Amino acid sequence: MKSLLLSAAVAALTLSTTPSALAQTAPGGPSATAADPYLWLEEVEGDKALAWARAQNARSLPVLQGDARYQGLFDEALKIVTAQDRIPVAGFAGKGDAQMRNYWQDATHVRGIWRRTSLDSYRTATPDWETILDLDALSKAEGKNWVWKGATCLPPEDRYCLVSLSDGGKDAVTVREFDTVEKRFVDGGFVAPEGKQNISWLDKDTLMIARDWGPGTMTKSSYPFVLKLWKRGQPIADATEMFRGTEDDILVNGYALRDPDGRAEAVFISRATSFFENETYAWIGGKAVRLPFPLKASVQALVDGKLAFTLEEDWSAQGLKQGDLAAFDLKALLANSAGTKAELILRPTARQSVETVASTAHTLVVELTDNVTGALYSYRPGKSGWTREKLDLPANASLGIASVGAQTDQVMATATNFLNPTTLWLVGDGKPQQLKAATARFNAAGLVIEQFEATSTDGTKVPYFVVHRKDIKLDGSNPTLLYAYGGFQVSMNPAYSGAIGKLWLERGGVYVLANIRGGGEFGPAWHQAGLKENRQRVFDDFFAVSEDLIGRKITSPRRLGIMGGSNGGLLMGVALTQRPDLYNAVVIQVPLLDMQRYTVMGGAGASWAGEYGDGTKAEDWAYISKYSPYQAIKPGQKYPQVYFETSTKDDRVHPGHARKAAAKMEALGYDVLYYENIDGGHAASANLNETAMRVALEYSYLSRRLMD
Repeated sequence: MKSLLLSAAVAALTLSTTPSALAQTAPGGPSATAADPYLWLEEVEGDKALAWARAQNARSLPVLQGDARYQGLFDEALKIVTAQDRIPVAGFAGKGDAQMRNYWQDATHVRGIWRRTSLDSYRTATPDWETILDLDALSKAEGKNWVWKGATCLPPEDRYCLVSLSDGGKDAVTVREFDTVEKRFVDGGFVAPEGKQNISWLDKDTLMIARDWGPGTMTKSSYPFVLKLWKRGQPIADATEMFRGTEDDILVNGYALRDPDGRAEAVFISRATSFFENETYAWIGGKAVRLPFPLKASVQALVDGKLAFTLEEDWSAQGLKQGDLAAFDLKALLANSAGTKAELILRPTARQSVETVASTAHTLVVELTDNVTGALYSYRPGKSGWTREKLDLPANASLGIASVGAQTDQVMATATNFLNPTTLWLVGDGKPQQLKAATARFNAAGLVIEQFEATSTDGTKVPYFVVHRKDIKLDGSNPTLLYAYGGFQVSMNPAYSGAIGKLWLERGGVYVLANIRGGGEFGPAWHQAGLKENRQRVFDDFFAVSEDLIGRKITSPRRLGIMGGSNGGLLMGVALTQRPDLYNAVVIQVPLLDMQRYTVMGGAGASWAGEYGDGTKAEDWAYISKYSPYQAIKPGQKYPQVYFETSTKDDRVHPGHARKAAAKMEALGYDVLYYENIDGGHAASANLNETAMRVALEYSYLSRRLMD
């Protein structure tokens, strides 16, 4: 199920070094210890490794913070991230969806507060907020660096919630039951100790929980594969087994599909056999019954007894195509799964993509992009099929579903683009109402947005957006920042960023967003075109956009910088090692770089083998070795100065990737800047002050390299 599998797996791509990982043998070669002189930097909390990281910080931070521009950049960044007049995007909660809940951080609440107000109050310019939980106060009282990771509440009242808290920003969380009426953790309530775990409500006194139950219960990707039923008052160790996968799976989790009154109409179990494949089971009569979905199908929502799903592959037996949105009658599916006929709801064109699907009490809300421009549609099931209505929201914008009513048909939607601050819309009965508009964070006067296409090496047309001054001189002199991601079917859609606007565009920079393959901008096929042995297509798309920018004389290699994180950090590493001639600045954020060892640097790396292949297997290393950045770093190259960012507490992408690459480059005599936040998790910042610092460091570096 895409909405659960990807949110669970992407949000929990957790790497943690283990002794067994350090003893792995490289394919067809000597031990990794002998082959890799920087293996010791994979010891996340090792004294020697931490001393190295601190020494790097002590060397690099004075360079960037000593720049005359740094303090101004930091002040502006802090002002943006702590601004009190940001839109407090909230979600519907409570009986009749009458309550709005929001998690909020500012200069006073750097860790944040969870708060609520009524829908009527939320409509006003100054809602009357009531704090439910103060994370700053909780952290102080408990001596923890708590980072909010969300709450899952039991409908329809949403009084009791499972609050997930991370110590320092890790993906591993502690889950505690919270009473939103009493505004305190429940005495004797559910408490799941820290770990990588999936927990959901079955009923008020029963949870479905998958976690580390001891030896033989975690996958090679370090996720749980044993799902249990946990009763109130029962020791967690005594929970009863519900379903068991295998250690070769990615993860297992359970979830209930509910009607508007909160009653569970069905209980499903998802067994992810690979990152992009999963088996779907229904829990019927105390047994798990496999449903007939193909492996690349994602259950999305339940509305009026119709089970909506999307397809990442053709389903010829049902007459359905890759990318389709379709539905089953739930009762018919559970009674006769093999013989039930699906109903087609939506078939996107080659340049369209179903981005998000959500359900209100009686409608299906779909975010559909067309050539990377968004629209929202409401679908309602009926006797003669599904009726469709386009929601009357701003055109030429990225549209998003902020929240949907579970007991009503209300939708909270956002609209934004590069130059127009986000607006928040309430869609219900009648014409959509604009509830709130974000304050402009930079002067957009004289700026324009253009969309171009570059031609990749295989002839594929790759779109990209350019934001620049209207009076730009096409002489190659413009400082330009190019950003891309290119993986895991994640779409890069236009969005307003106060930091980019204030710290870059307003100061004369050009910003570019590339929609390269590997993403989801044009559906599953756009993503799958860049998998495994075809990964070079993703990189070639990025180089094609870079060359197109230079060919149009928007910029030049001297003035072109690039930035990307996580999978985008891998992209940056490949760009650095394959085409250093194109760039004068490279920001590599929380990256994957050692693609030979990424599956064994910690458990969860194995879950990405569906995207990249497995570098420890000779047949996969044959093509991965052609681009793996860490191994590609060589002496005698004309690399530009590179800036690495990572976090010690990042248990999603191992900090060893950035550490080892930086150490190797430094040993070869290259100019390297490196910053490792000791806290912060995969976002490389645990609170707003750290966020402002990270952003200011990035733009200080980019200014030095591209504007001087």
